[in-house]
Amino acid sequence: MDCGCENKNSSIMCTVDSCKHHCNTEQYCSLNTIRVGTHEPHPTECQCVDCNSFELK
Repeated sequence: MDCGCENKNSSIMCTVDSCKHHCNTEQYCSLNTIRVGTHEPHPTECQCVDCNSFELK
């Protein structure tokens, strides 16, 4: 999927512009859904949660 703002999902805000799914000129994701996960057994802070849909541009 080419990530352009014509595919913007206004329900998923995103500031990670190095992601393949990031809209280039707006702070949104172009995916219909994302997968959220964690790298901690019992997350207690925002830093412990990840977007598992991330793909490097």
